[in-house]
Amino acid sequence: MSEEPIKIPTWFWVVMSVCLVWNLLGVMAFFGQVLMPAEDIAALPDAERQLYENIPLWVNIAFGFAVFGGSLGCILALLKKSLAQLIFVLSLIGILVQMYHSFFIANSMEVYGPGSAVMPSMVILVGIFLIWLSRSATSKHWWLN
Repeated sequence: MSEEPIKIPTWFWVVMSVCLVWNLLGVMAFFGQVLMPAEDIAALPDAERQLYENIPLWVNIAFGFAVFGGSLGCILALLKKSLAQLIFVLSLIGILVQMYHSFFIANSMEVYGPGSAVMPSMVILVGIFLIWLSRSATSKHWWLN
């Protein structure tokens, strides 16, 4: 008597694919930030230029963990690998470290205004959502391993 494989709902594939695109957009933003030419930085308004010039290496590393981790986690989830859950946790840690710097050390809201909290809040919520979804997939035995 063989067990039938568990059918993963179509919505999971759609949601995870959308989240992969979201994270790949984050990868593009990462490269846009770390590879911004000096001329472009110099052309920014003074307050923005100072923010860019004072980003410490550890923040860029956290940013990398956030977006590359999120992308890798989505790919692993689409491949039904349980390692996705751990990668999503590491990604969220990267997100939180990056946002901590942005809001509490660099005070970016003083430069960009209160509306600048919308996108970072969405990033944090998506990070939390991906952990929740991967834990749910684990509890439902959707992973291959």
